[in-house]
Amino acid sequence: MIRKAKIGDIKRIQELINYFAGQDLMLPRSLNILYENLRDFFIYEDKNKIVGCSALHISWDDLAEIKSLAVAKNYQNKGIGRKLAEACILEAKEIGAGRVFVLTYAPDFFKKLGFRQTAHNKLPHKIWAECINCPKFPDCRETALIKKI
Repeated sequence: MIRKAKIGDIKRIQELINYFAGQDLMLPRSLNILYENLRDFFIYEDKNKIVGCSALHISWDDLAEIKSLAVAKNYQNKGIGRKLAEACILEAKEIGAGRVFVLTYAPDFFKKLGFRQTAHNKLPHKIWAECINCPKFPDCRETALIKKI
């Protein structure tokens, strides 16, 4: 079941994200950042256990970003990631965003959802504020993809 995250979910969300960040598959998130962005997050629960998360962050006038999409290892390949991404896309549409983008190490996953690859420099400069603090900046290996909704 997908629902919006609550304050009590944050530590588990951080565990999920930082597990994959430790494998260099996504960027880590501090508790401070997660609490500040709580309202951006969706979680997927199975039998009252949080096994997945994703976030939708508004970036600009008609543009939102899917961030921090993670699904526990033993729950992967069951459609949970797709459902979390679709929840973000639906919310983006509901609030009036015309486009959704991702920066990802898993571009094929998002291509299956209708995203198209784009150049990093086609995205607003505002998003690079987070990138400047990344240890991989400026040698980013993430692929930028965008979807019109």
